[in-house]
Amino acid sequence: MDKKELVLVTGGSGFIAVHTIAKLLKKGYQVRATLRTMSRQDEVKAMINQAGAINLEMLEFVQADLLDKESWITAAQGVGYVIHVASPTPATRPKEESEMVKMAVEGLLNVFKASKQAGVKRIVLTSASGAVLAGHKNHPGTFTEKDWTNLAASINAYQRSKTRAEQEAWKFAKEQNIELTSILPVAVMGPVLGKDFSHSNQIIKSMFDGKIPFLLKMGFDYVDVRDVAELHILAMESESAVGERFLATTNENITYKQLAEWLKQEFHSRASKVSIREIPDFVVRFLSHFNESLKMPATFLGQNTNCSNEKARKLLGWKPRLAKEAIIATVQSMIDLEII
Repeated sequence: MDKKELVLVTGGSGFIAVHTIAKLLKKGYQVRATLRTMSRQDEVKAMINQAGAINLEMLEFVQADLLDKESWITAAQGVGYVIHVASPTPATRPKEESEMVKMAVEGLLNVFKASKQAGVKRIVLTSASGAVLAGHKNHPGTFTEKDWTNLAASINAYQRSKTRAEQEAWKFAKEQNIELTSILPVAVMGPVLGKDFSHSNQIIKSMFDGKIPFLLKMGFDYVDVRDVAELHILAMESESAVGERFLATTNENITYKQLAEWLKQEFHSRASKVSIREIPDFVVRFLSHFNESLKMPATFLGQNTNCSNEKARKLLGWKPRLAKEAIIATVQSMIDLEII
């Protein structure tokens, strides 16, 4: 296979990033991945190999930190495309909420400015459905890419950081005349390859560990990480993707109770600690004042969270797996890696 252009993937050790790197390598692209800690190179290579990529000679690593401007100037040199995945997550958030927003926005601008300076053709940004559906208690229909999170509402720092960062991205792209596409994944499931996995995967682990004795009465959309990676690459390669946002969802809204019932049906005795008991909303709101892990989901109580994938399917021909398949793949990989 002929060598294709060099693609920079930021946050190279992350769950979405590793699967994206593996798909890029399998498609014949040269990939430069950023790491905050270069000692993780072998670990990341092992995860990429686990995802099915064998041509690791097409992969290089460079050290970069979101708030270090100079590191991005070096990272972007000679790059044709940038897939900007790196951003603070619920699992890695700073203690101060304002710091999470600052890190996401300043980090994005550092990456984008370096990309512009390097003459990058297009940037694909990993945003989140949290930049679409948060703060809308009375949204009656299905959320689409036309919707934006209500920053005036009482929302969590993660949703605020993703929204503010994406807004800055579109502003920069317009002012600097650079091609941009954003991908907005819902709760990301799929095969876990190592110790880096999504916040949604952590919930699955906690359910199996018996650390979630009661379930919240709410539902969320889900998507497989392999399909999220594929959508990033479709957005990078397709001219029709320029200037567009794409929600990455299977178009299925699954309640926590339905999710728990699936786990018990599929994994039997292994899921013996998975609870199917629901807890009233008012109790969750009260407990969220004392339990940090409940603060973000509590902001979605009583809210519709259905998201549409029609745009990605029609414009890019994207065909995601079903939510149940993605969830089962998550659990099986965690069992294989002895995480649960």
